[in-house]
Amino acid sequence: MDTIAAYEELAARLRRIGALEEVAGLLNWDQETQMPPKGGAQRAEHAAAVASAIHDLASDPRLGELVAFAATAQGADAVNVAEAGRIHRRAVRVPPALAADLARASALGQEVWVKARTASDFAAFAPTLERIVALKRAEAECLAEDGISGYDALLDGFEPGTTAAELDAIFARLRPGLVDLAGRIAAKRPSAPAIAGQFPAEAQLALARRLGGVFGYDWQAGRLDLAVHPSCSGSAGDVRITTRIDPSDPQDCLYSTLHEVGHAVYEQGLNPAQAMLPAGMHASMAVHESQSRLFENQLGRSRAFCDFLFREMQTGLGSAGVADPDALWRLVNAVQPGFIRTEADEVHYNLHILMRFDLERALIAGSLPVRELEAAWNARFLADFGQAVPDARRGVLQDVHWSAGLFGYFPTYTLGNVYAGEIHAALQRDIPDLDARLAAGELGEVVAWLGERIHRRGRMVPPTRLIAEAVGRAPDERALLDYLEAKYSDLHDL
Repeated sequence: MDTIAAYEELAARLRRIGALEEVAGLLNWDQETQMPPKGGAQRAEHAAAVASAIHDLASDPRLGELVAFAATAQGADAVNVAEAGRIHRRAVRVPPALAADLARASALGQEVWVKARTASDFAAFAPTLERIVALKRAEAECLAEDGISGYDALLDGFEPGTTAAELDAIFARLRPGLVDLAGRIAAKRPSAPAIAGQFPAEAQLALARRLGGVFGYDWQAGRLDLAVHPSCSGSAGDVRITTRIDPSDPQDCLYSTLHEVGHAVYEQGLNPAQAMLPAGMHASMAVHESQSRLFENQLGRSRAFCDFLFREMQTGLGSAGVADPDALWRLVNAVQPGFIRTEADEVHYNLHILMRFDLERALIAGSLPVRELEAAWNARFLADFGQAVPDARRGVLQDVHWSAGLFGYFPTYTLGNVYAGEIHAALQRDIPDLDARLAAGELGEVVAWLGERIHRRGRMVPPTRLIAEAVGRAPDERALLDYLEAKYSDLHDL
């Protein structure tokens, strides 16, 4: 069989896998936004059926044969061949029944989690989580090879080629700077303006949609809905985001939306010539998170952007008790330990992630039984943040990830923050009038820069190399720490 024919057949099979993965995403989006309350059991079977179909395609011996036949492909084709080999190797190690059980358990798990979170009842969720953890351990054992740990095998599904040991080294260098900065800010006993009033859902959503457009989200290729936990799903011409509403504080809606818009603009900006093929997919979840955290924080919480946001808030929401753009800047960058990760300030956010990283590794290793997770969470939170967790809703039940089986995802948030620090420094260098553009709400050049250097490149090179080539240096944590030090020294006269 010649290389061209082999590649064409391989690409067709990869596109089918990519299409089914998007179907799985649509099922999850519908479950979180539109599905009737009694639809959970059926949805679990839908998810299991799609997962089985994906597994059948990925584990088919024919895919492995085509990888060998197309081994001399070049350019993007070579990336697709290599990724097909990786997909096939992982799939053949996981029994079909396990793949279906995982999808089924994760769909059911999200339903149980929503109810348990509402009731703040970890005991109601624990048996379901025990089932999910057991299945993820089984999957990790199947995937582990060449001496890597089970957790590293799961992490590889989100951040290819990265190990927990490598992340430990980065996080060990990051933690002291974060703890020191948090302590110096606390010593200043900072106060910040507070938002006052009640803000109707439609007014918040209208402003959220306005901000999405400013940051380059194509509304003809997406939509915004409400969910318990904000998310983004889809690619190319169908990229959907969700947010949530707090009637007394529009920050949650606005900044959750900006975060998800960062994800969505990345997906909308991928190379259409490689649609549903690995070369045209995101490089890794850390690269994905770098886009969302950049939009939410370095850009969205900048002093310059607060000039624009203040005007838009006055038009869409009224005064909200905030006197001027400077007061808004101080408000959206208030620093204080809090229970909720998604609401955490930039100084404390990564400490939330480091805690989850350690806990989920212990769960997968089996050294932390699920029944002891809540107590372990509360003890670790008290040690790291100096606060006693008041209830499970604001503690161990706050995140959707474990109910969805997403073990290995959490550390990509902090690695994404590290990447975002590097990208922000490069944007400041390459777009000298960046602040003026932010103040005017003109983000076109920023989105174009990201599109050229990151989005359209997809998975053409490994994640670390992608960021290094985008910013002109090997990424590390210093840019993030320098950014935080400069910003909060300015805010608090450190």
